[in-house]
Amino acid sequence: MSLVFPHTFVPWFRHVAPYIHAYRGKTFVVAIAGELIAAGKLDRFAQDVAILHAMGIKLVLVHGFRPQVNEQLRVKGHPARYSHGMRITDAVALDCAQEAAGQLRFEIEAAFSQGLPNTPMANAIVRVVSGNFLTARPVGIVDGVDFMHSGVVRKVDAAAVRKAIDTGALVLLSPFGFSPTGEAFNLTMEDVATSAAIALQADKLLFITEIPGIHEKADDLESPIDTELALADAERLLAALPAAQQPTDPAFYLRHCVKACRGGVERSHILPFAVDGALLLEVFTHDGIGTMVVDEKLESLREATADDIGGILQLIEPFESDGTLVKRSRTEIERDIGHYTVIEHDGVIFGCAALYAYPESRTGELAALTVSPNVQGQGDGERILKRVEQRAKAMGLESIFVLTTRTMHWFIKRGFAPVDPDWLPEARKRKYNWDRRSQVLVKKL
Repeated sequence: MSLVFPHTFVPWFRHVAPYIHAYRGKTFVVAIAGELIAAGKLDRFAQDVAILHAMGIKLVLVHGFRPQVNEQLRVKGHPARYSHGMRITDAVALDCAQEAAGQLRFEIEAAFSQGLPNTPMANAIVRVVSGNFLTARPVGIVDGVDFMHSGVVRKVDAAAVRKAIDTGALVLLSPFGFSPTGEAFNLTMEDVATSAAIALQADKLLFITEIPGIHEKADDLESPIDTELALADAERLLAALPAAQQPTDPAFYLRHCVKACRGGVERSHILPFAVDGALLLEVFTHDGIGTMVVDEKLESLREATADDIGGILQLIEPFESDGTLVKRSRTEIERDIGHYTVIEHDGVIFGCAALYAYPESRTGELAALTVSPNVQGQGDGERILKRVEQRAKAMGLESIFVLTTRTMHWFIKRGFAPVDPDWLPEARKRKYNWDRRSQVLVKKL
């Protein structure tokens, strides 16, 4: 019999509760590489998807079938051919794709039909709906290569998909589409998932893939995973990467995440199926486990300019008056404006923070982190913190620290740890106000 430890379970469950509230009624498009199924991970994955379904999230599931089609081709002694990162689908490959899709659809529906007692699927009722939701057109001839029966999505019947998920069903899309004349085309899982997410204006697009995410140094597989990329940063990175030829190339999934965000999907994710529970870890923890590309809507999260000085002063003044923040003069803010990051909505500054680097100590101070009371609780503080962390990493800093008298718990929940004031860099220690007795908190990057 497993034991439940209240001292760990209760805080954890309280931590995920805000995500449960936030995501109820939202639409997620979840795309799984065929390699996940080939690796024998379908049952566990179906259990995790069923948990999301039970929490009121509307789900569209798209499956890939690259290894399954290749296995069918191998059995028939027919080579698998690719070009430009896509399969060249001749008549034999089309037959293999149809067989693989039918088999996988059967396996997926069976996985969601399990209801064994004492498992996460007990009492779960997940009705799977599939159909001809996709209209396709041929890829045609590209650079002299005839892709034959390979196609791209022309249209997603978003109204029909929406009607199905609104009734509580899970919609399953296979990478197959049909032309108005009834001709079948082999599509890519990535194209189907991205097109569906854009057509539905989904809240999230999640790729469960062979790769762990996008590394902070894309050419260094030993570097940490970049857990969040602003859309503009993702576009710059994509432009610098070589064209993707296979799913393990960094640009392969990233270009679809960028396309989705450009098309109105606020958040797109790349996460590894090799990690058990990766879907739940990505959705219900602060930093997640893979890479998230975020559309920040009209560059609302950005570095400050001189035009923002008045808005910053107006934002921080109430917090200076009640003692939450140390008072800063207009002259100080004008001098330091280059250190500030702001969140702007419709021309109004709703949040800000400053980063002061101490390069000799490989650390930096996060100062004046402020969010307007009008929007508190919507995650703007965390977005500013994440951007400041990104700026600090770009400077080569190994940590950031904050001095606070009122908001210790907020920072501790986000990875900061208390230290003695003697830890401070010498230059900052000389300016430490011992009468104010601010607590010093540090976060390693």
